[in-house]
Amino acid sequence: MSSPGKSCIPAQRLAGRDLGLIRGERVLFRDLNFDLAAGQLLLIEGPNGSGKTSLLRVIVGLVQPQDGTITWRGADIAKQRQAYHDELVWLGHRLGFKGDLTVAENLRAEAGLRRMSAAPDLPVFEQLGIAALTGLPFRVLSAGQQRRVALARLLRVKAVLWLMDEPFTNLDAGGQALVTKLLQAHLAGGGTAVVATHHELNIDASVQRIRLI
Repeated sequence: MSSPGKSCIPAQRLAGRDLGLIRGERVLFRDLNFDLAAGQLLLIEGPNGSGKTSLLRVIVGLVQPQDGTITWRGADIAKQRQAYHDELVWLGHRLGFKGDLTVAENLRAEAGLRRMSAAPDLPVFEQLGIAALTGLPFRVLSAGQQRRVALARLLRVKAVLWLMDEPFTNLDAGGQALVTKLLQAHLAGGGTAVVATHHELNIDASVQRIRLI
């Protein structure tokens, strides 16, 4: 019996069991396993075209694997899709913002769809170096600036699970260092993350690695 005042929510844990995915006649991966607890990072490595994005999409629940299952808090994600997606934030190649809306308008629109942090916007924008851009249409920003706006989503959404596909794309050295710093802080605070990249990532955290070829 649970003690009074203690949560009955299962522990934060993301696991993959015997995962396999085939595209056409190509086996992208098979028999993959991982088990992440709070504060841990899964690093998916490999060259472009090796299946990193496909594996991430399986973990998110956007693609059904031929074999195996993904579980979150001990339950199959296919049986708790909404609850699972409420606890994650996804940073992919397509950023999902509307080009004609300003940066601030895009983030406000998303706030109506997701649970957002109560922290003021300005400190987040200043931290990411985009405070002067918030009144501009998203489409006029450079690719690197657009990626920084996407990082604002990570900081504002109340998500314990971060899934990031090539997060260093289009970022200069300062931007790449910022991504590493944000990721480090998320894990240190008890978050969980899955990152697919072909860049070197040096981070002080418990890391599991999957290498695709």
